[in-house]
Formats: sequence, C-alpha cells, structure tokens
Amino acid sequence: MTVLFYALGVLLMVLGIGASIALHEIGHLVPAKAFGVRCSQYMVGFGKTLWSRRVGETEYGLKAIPLGGYVRMLGMFPPKAERHMDAAARSGRLTAMIDEARNESLAEIGPGEQHRAFYRLPTWQKITVMLGGPVMNLVIATVIFAFFIPLYGATTFVDGARVSTVSECVRPVSSDPAAQAAPCTAADRPSPAATAGLQPGDEFVSIAGQPVTSPADVGALVRTRADQPVPVEVLRDGRRVEVTLTPIANEVPQVDGRGRPVLDASGRAVMTTAGFIGTSTERPTQRYDSLADVPAFVWSLTERTGRVVITLPQRLVDVWNAAFGPAERDVEGPMSVVGVGRVAGEVASLDQVEDGRGGQVQVTWVDKAAQLWVMIAGLNIALFVFNLIPLLPLDGGHVAGALWEGLKRGFARVFDRPDPGYVDVARALPLTYAVSLVLIGMSLLLIYADLVKPIRL
Repeated sequence: MTVLFYALGVLLMVLGIGASIALHEIGHLVPAKAFGVRCSQYMVGFGKTLWSRRVGETEYGLKAIPLGGYVRMLGMFPPKAERHMDAAARSGRLTAMIDEARNESLAEIGPGEQHRAFYRLPTWQKITVMLGGPVMNLVIATVIFAFFIPLYGATTFVDGARVSTVSECVRPVSSDPAAQAAPCTAADRPSPAATAGLQPGDEFVSIAGQPVTSPADVGALVRTRADQPVPVEVLRDGRRVEVTLTPIANEVPQVDGRGRPVLDASGRAVMTTAGFIGTSTERPTQRYDSLADVPAFVWSLTERTGRVVITLPQRLVDVWNAAFGPAERDVEGPMSVVGVGRVAGEVASLDQVEDGRGGQVQVTWVDKAAQLWVMIAGLNIALFVFNLIPLLPLDGGHVAGALWEGLKRGFARVFDRPDPGYVDVARALPLTYAVSLVLIGMSLLLIYADLVKPIRL
C-alpha cells in the first residue's frame, strides 16, 4: 500500500504540473485571440506530438516531454529594419540563424493577415499577452490557498532569529553526548546567554548595533567577538529588551557564508574556536488562518520565492556541492520536477508524523490531499516568479522587449522625433539560445541532485 500511495502521489503531482502548464498557456492564448492575433498552435509539452486536434484555426495538442508548453502566435518577429539591413550588409554579422527564424515567422503571415501579427500589437497588449501566463499561475495559487487556508491554516518563516533554547552552562560542542546532556554543575561555566538573562522565545533585533535578519546573522556577529562585551537587543512579549553579554571562546562547528556547517570529506563537521553565547536559534514564523490572510500569505510566499530566484546562481553552486560532495541539500533550495514528484510520493505514502510533543499522529488521506494541493500552489508561485525573469525565452524577456519598445516610442513622441519602429526581438535570439542552454543545464543538474541526494521531508 505504501508503494501504491507513493506512485499515486507522483501521478497526482505530474497531473497537477501538467494542468498548471496548460492553464499557463491558456493565460497567453485567451488575450492573444482577444486582440486578434492568429494562434496556429497551443501545445503542452515539447518534442514529438502525442495527440492533437484542430479547432478552428488553432491546433491543440500534447507533446512527449512535459516540461513546458507554448502558444505559436503569428508574426512574433517584425520585419528587418532598413538600418539593420545596411549594418548587416557592411558587417556580415547577422547570423543565418536569426534570418531563418525571422523568415519562418514572417512566412506564416498570409495575404490580408498583417494586422493579425503579434509584433503589430500596441505595447500594452503585448505586455498583457505575455503576462497572461504568469498571472494565471498566480491566480491558480491564490485560489488554492483561498480554499485551504481557512480550513487548515498556513505558516511561513519571516525574517529574524528567535531563541529556541538557552544553555545553562558551556561545554565543548565536540564532547560526549551523554556529558553534554547532563545537568550543569558548579564546576561548569555559565553560558553568556543564561548570565545575560536571555529566554526562549526572545527574538534578536540587533547584536553589536547590527540588525539581525536570520539565525545565520547571530553566529556571524558573535563568532568574532570572543571575550568582548556585546550589546544585544531582543524583542520579548512585544517590548524591546537590551542586555549585554560577553561571548566566550569555545569549540564550535565552522560555518560557511550562509551559516551552514562546513563538512570534511567524510561528511563530519569541521570544528573551530570562536565566540559562543549558548543559544540555539530558529526562524520566526507567521500564522495565517482566515480568508482575509490569503493575500498576505501569497505575497509572503512570492517574496520568499523571489529571493530564491535572485540567489539562484549561488544556490545552484550549493546544489552542485551537495550532488558531488558531502554537503547536504538546502531544504529551501531549488528542485527539479523529479524532486517535486519524489516529495509528493513521500507525502502520499506517509502514515504518521510527529506531533511536536514527542508523539506521533495519524495522517489521513484528506491531510495528504491537502498537502499535495498546497505543493501544487507553491509550484505555481514558483512558475509565476521564474517566468518574470527579464530574459528570453521566458515571458519576462518578451515583456522587457515590449517595455523597451514602448519607452522608445514614448521618448520619440515627447521629443517630436520619427517613430523608431518595432523592437527587433529576433536580434536577441543568440542570447535566447544561450539562456535556453543554461536552463537545460540547470534542469539536468537539479534532476541529478534529486536522484543522488534528494531533499528529504
């Protein structure tokens, strides 16, 4: 039964991803048709066509590789401007690849169809068409959360660092576990945190005048201040409390720039001597329970996803180090569709989970279904944010091109200059192909990492 539920979870997630992609493309298709653009194809997937059917002027179908989709619109690339023709004739740098793509796009325009080409749309209509897909993903996520948050509630991490435990005394971190857990004695040295009166639940505001936005900041700010009095400000029961503590030198795990333990070749933590105050910290959380909380929750999740996307190069380096070394995967790091499917299978096959009090609670099929729906909603938030990256072939790249076109034309009108014409998106095709190769490489890396060192629940 466990294997059956695992397979069912994977299947449901695959269907959810496929439905999200299909609705994303509908978000492009509907406004394009509404603005009169001829759409010859609506496809979910890439590669070989598995099934298709023509309805009116549009062919609808499914393809073999379910990693995306597209809507084929008439005239995506404008004709080559005369100034570009002259430059190409002089320099010969206009590649055959660009000409071929442009000619293929323009060849589809039949007699009397020039007005139905995408490139002829006003700027605001181009932006509406290209934003339709990502906005559809945002709508999907919002609708799912609007249904489940009033029923189950939701919790997100917020910036900051909250004290989870306070050590009464100081012992080397590398000491025997039994000795570490033993009660403190008069011979033990009191921890700086206990001496200063820090309590579980306190939220760090600043350390040595520096703001604290994550648990990693706490370690970074006290490690270099051994035997130095340090002013600390915490938030306790809604009021600010100022204390002074003096970190002591102690053997602690060495950490990287993101506050994670550095591991040696055998996977053990590398130890070092640094300032120590005797607290363990965690990220504070925000609870959402009502329908009115949905916009704030969606914004919080979108913001967190945006931070992941902004730091994606560094996170991919972390994924590489985990896949080909002893480092562990970041539970908030990126995953491939393989990783998402694997997590979905684990969710569907769970029988019991910890209740937070040392016991176990039974997981019902309703709980499993709710968690899978929430995962699909989170995936749609990721699709929304990722597609806004202003690089072709992503939707954000087309939006950036339309905005640039509108800006140039607006500038020309203000200064009474000739119309600069359409922005030649075809000239960005080399960059588009380069970005596509990077995306393929990223996908392959994530798939490999999800196979050899997956993120565990």
